[in-house]
Amino acid sequence: MTEFAVSEEKNRWLKAKMEELGVSEQQIEERFVHASGRGGQHVNKSSSCVYLKHLPTGVEVKCMESRSQSLNRFLARRLLLEKIAGAGGGLTKKELAAEKLKRQKARRKRRSGAKYGTASATETLPEPVEGE
Repeated sequence: MTEFAVSEEKNRWLKAKMEELGVSEQQIEERFVHASGRGGQHVNKSSSCVYLKHLPTGVEVKCMESRSQSLNRFLARRLLLEKIAGAGGGLTKKELAAEKLKRQKARRKRRSGAKYGTASATETLPEPVEGE
């Protein structure tokens, strides 16, 4: 496996995660394209954006978070592994964080409604039905 411009620990983690999910480098198609956004002349002249496709599942990711191609290669593989793990039925870290924010927002809305007596506090609780 290729070493990326990250710590040894992160390289070992990536290798272990790939083995755990049964993903090998031969199953990944990798291309480099011009990135967009901030980075100035460097971004416009170099192909630092990394595009990965996992051939057996068809999962695709594109990473242009950094100006460094090597760092983007690591980040793209990490994102690809998260998507593959998520496709297996589990939730990804992003989805878990989004769920947590939804619950927090709903709780705040209920508390605010109860405090100020708005309709939002009564909307969340179903009315009991007589005869049941």
